[in-house]
Amino acid sequence: MAQPFELPEFYMPYPARLNPNLETARTHTKQWAGEMGMLEGSGVWTGDDLDAHDYALLCSYTHPDCDATKLSLVTDWYTWVFFFDDHFLEVFKRSQDREGGKAYLDRLPLFMPLDSGTGTPEPTNPVEAGLADLWTRTVPSMSQEWRERFAEHTANLLNESLWELSNINEHRIANPVEYIEMRRKVGGAPWSANLVEFAAGAEVPQEIAESRPLRVLRETFSDAVHLRNDLFSYEREIQDEGELSNGVLVLETFFDCGTQEAADAVNDLLTSRLQQFEDTVFTELGPLFSEYAIDPKRCADVLAYVKGLQDWQSGGHEWHMRSSRYMNENARTGGVGALPYAFAPGGGGGAGWSGAGGLGPAGLGMSAVNILATLNRLRRRLHTPHPVGPSPLPEFAMPYPLALSPHLDRARRASVDWAEQMGMLTPQPGEPGTEVWDREKLIGFDFALCSAGLDPDATAEELELSAQWLTWGTYGDDYFPVRFGTPGDVAGAKLCTERLIAQMPVDGAPAPPPATALERGLADLWERTTRSMSDPVRRDFREVNRKMLDSWVWEVHNLAHRRVPDPVDYIEMRRDTFGSDLTMSLCRLQHGAGVPDAIYRSGPVRSLENAAMDYACLVNDLFSYQKEIEYEGEVHNALLVVEKFFDCDHETSVRIVADLMNQRMSQFQHVIAHELPILYDDHRLGAEGRASMDAYVADLQNWLSGILNWHQAAQRYDEESLRRNFASPDARTPAPRTSPTGSPVLSATAPAYAPVRPGLPPIPETVPAAMVTGAVAFTAPVASGLGSSGSRIGVALSRRN
Repeated sequence: MAQPFELPEFYMPYPARLNPNLETARTHTKQWAGEMGMLEGSGVWTGDDLDAHDYALLCSYTHPDCDATKLSLVTDWYTWVFFFDDHFLEVFKRSQDREGGKAYLDRLPLFMPLDSGTGTPEPTNPVEAGLADLWTRTVPSMSQEWRERFAEHTANLLNESLWELSNINEHRIANPVEYIEMRRKVGGAPWSANLVEFAAGAEVPQEIAESRPLRVLRETFSDAVHLRNDLFSYEREIQDEGELSNGVLVLETFFDCGTQEAADAVNDLLTSRLQQFEDTVFTELGPLFSEYAIDPKRCADVLAYVKGLQDWQSGGHEWHMRSSRYMNENARTGGVGALPYAFAPGGGGGAGWSGAGGLGPAGLGMSAVNILATLNRLRRRLHTPHPVGPSPLPEFAMPYPLALSPHLDRARRASVDWAEQMGMLTPQPGEPGTEVWDREKLIGFDFALCSAGLDPDATAEELELSAQWLTWGTYGDDYFPVRFGTPGDVAGAKLCTERLIAQMPVDGAPAPPPATALERGLADLWERTTRSMSDPVRRDFREVNRKMLDSWVWEVHNLAHRRVPDPVDYIEMRRDTFGSDLTMSLCRLQHGAGVPDAIYRSGPVRSLENAAMDYACLVNDLFSYQKEIEYEGEVHNALLVVEKFFDCDHETSVRIVADLMNQRMSQFQHVIAHELPILYDDHRLGAEGRASMDAYVADLQNWLSGILNWHQAAQRYDEESLRRNFASPDARTPAPRTSPTGSPVLSATAPAYAPVRPGLPPIPETVPAAMVTGAVAFTAPVASGLGSSGSRIGVALSRRN
């Protein structure tokens, strides 16, 4: 039978190298698997199956430099995890036995005790026996922090199998954002990243393990590993096993396109994630080391970890092209790239990077496909501000009715007066060009209306506080691009956030005197909001605010380079830049009675919250496109991200974003109807806890309807308001307040000018060689159509619609 699609040409910038201890690992692991009961008699594998899968070859490619003992142990881990996957399929997925699957999974953490003195139960199957043995042999050489991370990632890997099983039972295919998030857990690559630390003998320092750069490295690594696996395993998973968790199938369904088009789009996303990994290594690790004063030894450990992740990518690809487990006929790779990774010398049993110029083993440098992939990345991610005109708006399905607080008018007056008292309505002293708002603009923005919809049951005082938080957050969101984004002042933005964080003390120490409107506003809100909080709750609330502030620095960094974000990075960072977690955390504080922390940290609740956040963020992007792209010179908008990534026109990007927005709403409803009841039963949640969670869910529903209503009513996004708000102060004339007409277009009048924020650097028509690689001397035009599968999907969607 013919393959369902032709494998695409892969971007692979690192060489695959083979560990010389391969045969030792093969012999050891086959014996070990037999002793654990995984072969003949297991009903899952035979010895011949294990030989054909050749996990020793996988580990020898993915860990080319470790010694024979570590390689054998790592190979045992991978043999165990693949056996678990097939065992769970045979015993529980094929029979769709969720209850039995949960009981099976609930026992497995007992075989990973964090305290070495804690005993384990008697194993009852090969998976339990293998886990008990592996845990005992691995953890003695690792820190307590690593053990906790590894145990958590192993539990995620195991437990999210229930998510896959539930989707199979319901014949449900995930939406793209949900799939990426869940695949990281069930796919196991974060788990693999922990084993990279073990094999390299290089633990990531605890103080930076959860920082954005390390998180992005872990997540881009994971996404690339999983998307590659989806391409190779589509035939087996979809046509043989009846799986629904495959990225090709997800995009095939979402775009209603052919399998080949979906596979090519998955490969484009795979390439984008690999290149995001590279960007993070070269632009974010150095500043991170300086910020946390990481000593040279621990810097070297992080770089060894990065090299291990690179080895895993290239080695995993090579194994996929050789293993009998996958569809790999006529598989092609783009060859070895020439990225100057001077810190990644060769070792083990294979060729490494050359020492002088950072060239790959090919000698000349980048292969044609890697040159095109790099140019394609630059073309997609660089952006020059330009007029765009009004944007067509889709119909917004909102299943939840709007309710408004009766205290709205009072909150309107109080929030505007408060902003004036804090100094937000005048230019900041010593900061030319910071005339962000005036009283007339702020009245039109009407943040109190948003608060009145978000929390219709709030008291008058609670509503005022909520409206002031929204006012402060939006002022900061408008101020940062003007003050720091235009001049590309990343260091200034970072210093500003550090001063803002200092305005949120948690240990009783006094905050420094606020020096700006932004600092005064935060200091006032912090004191009034947290005065009755316990220290742990106050600390968590500060972390929520810190994430938002850090995301503003991320935006400034992208603005400084005129760089459109990677699609996955954009969606995930957008939740922070929008301040979603800030308002949701205030809701959680009101409904905490009887609800264990494990409920709020659970997959279903995080899925519920992320779906709501994404819906609201995409609503904002649809309304704010002209304001951000034409009037502000922004690069952070989902429509622009889609236009760049899929090489499609604006109308097509609107349809794609609207479809994703609606699918996120559908997922929100799905979690409420199907996943939360199971979660409550699994945790034996009592009546009080269920009532609290029901109230929290109702708050999220109000959150969604209130945000949509505010976008439709505020004088912030329609073209008449844009012309008025962005005109020079002496040219501005007051305009009567108007409400949206419901027309699918905000305004039918095209702008006579494009008042893009001044000072933005122009983008050249050619890409300098230094932006491509230090090893290739040429300048290439930034042209469209460089083999982009996204452009083919864009064209297909345009024709179909």
